[in-house]
Amino acid sequence: MAKVKIMETILRDAHQSQAATRMTVDEMLPIADKLDKVGYYALEAWGGATFDSCLRYLNEDPWERLRQLRKALPNTKLQMLLRGQNLLGYKHYADDVVDSFCRLSIKNGIDIIRIFDALNDPRNMRQAIESTKKYKGTVEAAISYTTSKVHTVDYFVNLAVELEKMGADIICIKDMANLLLPYTAYELVSRLKEKINVPLHLHTHNTAGIGDMTNLKAIEAGCDIVDTALSPLGNGTSQPATESLVATLQGTPYDTGLDLHALNELTVYFKKVAQRLSDDGFLSPQVLKVDVNALIYQVPGGMLSNLISQLKQQGASDKLLAVLEEVPRVRADLGYPPLVTPSSQIVGTQAVLNVISGERYKMVTKETKGMLAGEYGKLPVEPDAKVIKKIIGDTPRITCRPADNIAPELENYKKEIEEYMEQEEDVLTYALFPQLAIPFFKRRLAAKSGIDKTIFDKESQVHPI
Repeated sequence: MAKVKIMETILRDAHQSQAATRMTVDEMLPIADKLDKVGYYALEAWGGATFDSCLRYLNEDPWERLRQLRKALPNTKLQMLLRGQNLLGYKHYADDVVDSFCRLSIKNGIDIIRIFDALNDPRNMRQAIESTKKYKGTVEAAISYTTSKVHTVDYFVNLAVELEKMGADIICIKDMANLLLPYTAYELVSRLKEKINVPLHLHTHNTAGIGDMTNLKAIEAGCDIVDTALSPLGNGTSQPATESLVATLQGTPYDTGLDLHALNELTVYFKKVAQRLSDDGFLSPQVLKVDVNALIYQVPGGMLSNLISQLKQQGASDKLLAVLEEVPRVRADLGYPPLVTPSSQIVGTQAVLNVISGERYKMVTKETKGMLAGEYGKLPVEPDAKVIKKIIGDTPRITCRPADNIAPELENYKKEIEEYMEQEEDVLTYALFPQLAIPFFKRRLAAKSGIDKTIFDKESQVHPI
């Protein structure tokens, strides 16, 4: 038994899960010195939706945010979340883009990159793993946890063993929908500790109200690191609260060694930030309620809010239960993908279309077709031949790693933004979010020229995700 390490998510997943990633860097920097002195194993500070939100809503350069945080947190490792070959976008990128992104992330201050793939296809994680290691970053390879007839404890143990062989320095169990039940966590962690030789890290949420218990049972089984969030933005759709776990483990063999008084100073500060987010309409009490839909329909909190929004736009809010019941059926038809970005959006949208049209797969999104065609990687289970035929007809299916079909892209991206490029990192910003990057570059240029940046506001208002 050993002391448990804590990764604090207050600077990334906590406000992404509860408040649409709207915390600004100006709200992070004043408390950085105290965050840096607590003794956290790491701070999750970048990745996920931060890029999108910085550009779309906060008028921040995400790379500059990272540099500022690195300077303000000299003693604490910084961690980020990366969607494998998707990076932080919503499609696969060429290997040269993935390599450049990993290099520049590490150069600008990231120590640990948590790499996952929505389908748990290791081929889609390979380039990011190799590049992270090449540039001396720490690889935390994540298994996206879900449940289905194929997603057994054996499945996840075998996947973890494969990821360790690929070069993982740490294995993460990424339980994005809070589906990992406490006693299953104990079994899974116990089995993993028998088979892998690298540290084990658990990431869960408290959406279904079981996150604290899952963390505790995982720790008792030997889990080395867990994710928590300071209580002002903890619990609910976010991670279990940091202070509660630290207090629970005090005086035990798992004692984190963190000081509750020091944590309380952070809590007092972030209460003000949470209040600001609430006052601005980004933080709803709804995100703190226990939602058993996560356990029954395997719908993560963010996916549920998207479904509610889609149905409202269609004037079909009364169809929510029918859609929730359709989600597992669509997921089964598509080969049981874990419900995490982008597969959660693909499955959810298709379920909505099936219900609203009154006929299953009468209307099919190009993303649903792409998933069945193999554009996102190998599905956990081969879908039924009749479903494939109905949705994509005789379209050839991709069986290789999807990125093998993508020619190098980096030089083309460079040429496309020559007139706006001020730093090497701008190429990656544009590659990931071209619709957001160009208006952002224009606003940046205008600000330096002393032009009123509001002239670009209308152009920058693209449809939010």
